[in-house]
Amino acid sequence: MAVPLHKRAKRAIRSLLLRASVRLLSFLPLMPALLLGRAVGYLAWFVSPQNRRLMLQHLAMAFPERAEAERRAIARASLVHLGELVAETIAMRGRVRPIEGYVSIAEGGEETVRRAMERGRGLIYAAGHIGNWELLACRLALLTRPAAVIAKRNSDDWLNRTIEQLRTRWGLKTLWREDAATGREIVRLLRKGGGLGILIDQDTRVQGVFVPFFGSLAFTPRAVGDLALRFGATVVGVASHRRGDRVGAGHELEIAELSYDPNPSDREREVERLTAAAVAFQEAAIRRHPNEWVWMHRRWRTRPGMEQEAARMPKSRELSSI
Repeated sequence: MAVPLHKRAKRAIRSLLLRASVRLLSFLPLMPALLLGRAVGYLAWFVSPQNRRLMLQHLAMAFPERAEAERRAIARASLVHLGELVAETIAMRGRVRPIEGYVSIAEGGEETVRRAMERGRGLIYAAGHIGNWELLACRLALLTRPAAVIAKRNSDDWLNRTIEQLRTRWGLKTLWREDAATGREIVRLLRKGGGLGILIDQDTRVQGVFVPFFGSLAFTPRAVGDLALRFGATVVGVASHRRGDRVGAGHELEIAELSYDPNPSDREREVERLTAAAVAFQEAAIRRHPNEWVWMHRRWRTRPGMEQEAARMPKSRELSSI
């Protein structure tokens, strides 16, 4: 079916604005870029009523004990953070500033990753849309060679290439979920003992399981558990958070190994248990830094009994995007 003219025109205008914004932010020094991103995020609170309603609805589910004024403050701060995150990621794209200095790793985290890599069976890191997940993946790529993340293409090919180039600079390969070869690439990567990043905190059209998230069941990608049991890879939970309120303070990564039974009597139950542990790690990080998560996402959209369509998807599409 042909795309209507008005939709094509809207996409073309959006693409032009996006390209202009990326070029502007690439030339700006980091601090002005971050301030501009924060300003755009602050403005978004007033011009995006639908996102505002969704954020407040989800925050009420997650934090019913908090006052409405506090939840509104978290929602506004989340949008400011998101604007800063986009500007930050683009601005870092052309910087020679070492990412090691801008994105640090909490005590013990680097040793956990190195031990996992020494085992030679691959490392799967379960991450979420908290902090700066793009810089998180690029920072970990310096420790997990070869390294790759799974991504879903969007409708703008130029943006796809730009994101791919950003990751490539740090030695991070992008495996596009739609590509038929992605499944084989994942197998080769883990057999080489490489690192694979998967985002697990969104309700996406992939095979998944229901696990608790802020007190309610949430449909969650199951690829982390399936791949771990198949290849015997080490699984770690990873979360990013800003090192302080100062603009340009950078980020810190929290890393913890998630144990599992490599030879369970019930593989399905072990996949669910490992998935739940990974989600619990992300929830704890979000509770510590609620301003840094994407509260507009419909995390509880799929309800029990609605997952059959996702379950029928081909095996090569089991993985969530990052």
